[in-house]
Amino acid sequence: MTIYVAHYKSPRNENPVSGTVEFESENRAGSKRNMHDARMEMLSRFGSEAVSWNIDKVETKKSRGSEADGQMQLDFREPTTPRKRRPSIKRGL
Repeated sequence: MTIYVAHYKSPRNENPVSGTVEFESENRAGSKRNMHDARMEMLSRFGSEAVSWNIDKVETKKSRGSEADGQMQLDFREPTTPRKRRPSIKRGL
């Protein structure tokens, strides 16, 4: 199973709510079954108040290994010389 993140938003009222919900699903991101899994997870967490909320988008959760850990990367390659540009031709009217 793949872990997905669903972004939800409530209708505009006195107390608008927006946020994300993580859930597991075997279906492709954005498919009807995947959206159904997201809605069921949202309803199980927030109860009946989440019935009117809409799911904006569903995306796969990025793995922790691909994120930068705050360590800067050094580049030891030789510097390249910038390419020379052809001079522009100015034509009078």
